[in-house]
Amino acid sequence: MASESVHKTLGVALVLCIVCAVIVSSAAVILRPAQEENKLLDLKTNILASAGLLQSGKGVEEQFEQITTRIVDLETGRFTDEVDPLTYDQRKASRDPKMSVALKPDDDLAKIKRKAKFATVYLVETDQGIDKIILPIKGYGLWSTLYGFLALESDLQTVAGIGFYEHAETPGLGGEIDNPTWKKTWIGKQAYNSGEMAISVVKGKVDLTRPESDYQIDGLAGATLTTRGVNNLVQFWLGNEGFQPLINFLKSGESYNG
Repeated sequence: MASESVHKTLGVALVLCIVCAVIVSSAAVILRPAQEENKLLDLKTNILASAGLLQSGKGVEEQFEQITTRIVDLETGRFTDEVDPLTYDQRKASRDPKMSVALKPDDDLAKIKRKAKFATVYLVETDQGIDKIILPIKGYGLWSTLYGFLALESDLQTVAGIGFYEHAETPGLGGEIDNPTWKKTWIGKQAYNSGEMAISVVKGKVDLTRPESDYQIDGLAGATLTTRGVNNLVQFWLGNEGFQPLINFLKSGESYNG
């Protein structure tokens, strides 16, 4: 009887484990489309917010209709149709040796090790051309890789906004990159000076009486390494390894819709 009791107990436990596993697996499969939809909606929300375009009381999908998604070849700085912007996953591509390139240590300012060959950028266009361009940025801070967007105005050098949608920096310190007050200090800053990348995040407060303050952003108090990480990743993506070839091409006045 004791033996039968043990066998029955183990049998019931095994059946329960199988049933629970089936339920969990089924739920994951069933909910996956909704999860992917919510993930995409969150991404669109962050894209709009980084450029100062997000409006309360209005649907995100409706607002995102003003955005055109394009793929840029980072080597040439030209838009390309080699990959589909609707299905391309830049993060996944950066881990694929066929879709990315290894960065030399001296070039890897953002500490990302590999760079995807193609990047997804987002355009707000008018009849006169580009009104804003929103660029994906990423790089290592203190504890984590920071993922976000940086937007430039129609002159392709004035910062329209910045935002990070994923990171694991210390709350109250490096986590202050999410602080709306700090993010507002980026607006109006100049990314380039006479065609050269000039923007930087400094340690401490910017001296607004100095001419170089147009290119400088206050550092995060008590978060020196996160501040350095943000500075490095922004300089990387606005530099020659990132989007500067694209920016130079667009500033040249050549048609980019060919």
